[in-house]
Amino acid sequence: MLSTGGTMAVGAAAAGSPELEVHLLGPFEVRMGARPAALTSGRLRILLAALAMSAGRVVSVDQLATPLWGEEPPADTRRGVQVCVTRLRAALGAATVATEPSGYRLPVEPDQVDAVRFVRLLEAAAVAADPVAERKLLCEAASLWRGTPFDGIQSAWLETQSPRLLERRLAALERRIDIDLAGERYGELVAELDELTADTYGHVLPARAREAAFATGRGRDDAWLYQWLYQPPRSTAVLAGGAGGT
Repeated sequence: MLSTGGTMAVGAAAAGSPELEVHLLGPFEVRMGARPAALTSGRLRILLAALAMSAGRVVSVDQLATPLWGEEPPADTRRGVQVCVTRLRAALGAATVATEPSGYRLPVEPDQVDAVRFVRLLEAAAVAADPVAERKLLCEAASLWRGTPFDGIQSAWLETQSPRLLERRLAALERRIDIDLAGERYGELVAELDELTADTYGHVLPARAREAAFATGRGRDDAWLYQWLYQPPRSTAVLAGGAGGT
């Protein structure tokens, strides 16, 4: 249910929820326009996240049952999902979830879900006309991250989705750094690498670190290179929460 004060109740809308935003790339958050909407039920958070990951597309009852109950679904799965959908509509508005012949659908645009928008930006970057446009899209995608994916939602199914998103984020970071190296943005890269955790990135970015360091003269500083490549991590959450480029 929605709380009072900083949150708001949302009424039904004929064409869905144009103001609904679902944030999954960090602490779970639901917003209606500029205001947060409270959704405290763990089961309803899972349902909304599962629908949001397929924003605008129909999700079958069986596909929803897996994230909701894992290997222990209720005897009447269809009824169980229906009850959860009814509760979600009561919390966020009757138009939040659309009923379709083959399942349920979150009637939002893909860009209203940060995880879906992230993937779409990476796809657009892959076919960008030039490195400048590609870099801009990669930076925009990186800016969507606020922490560990699906933080605040307990679901074994979502735990399988998180590594895939993190892998794509790391690949996007590598590609953006390659563009910066080609553009000789060495000073910016060295400053950025100073903020990264060697333990997290050292196994995939050592060559890039050395190239940027030697181009700025830092490569002659053996202590700096050793510290970046081999020191114990300063943080265990860098990949989940920071370093996206500008």
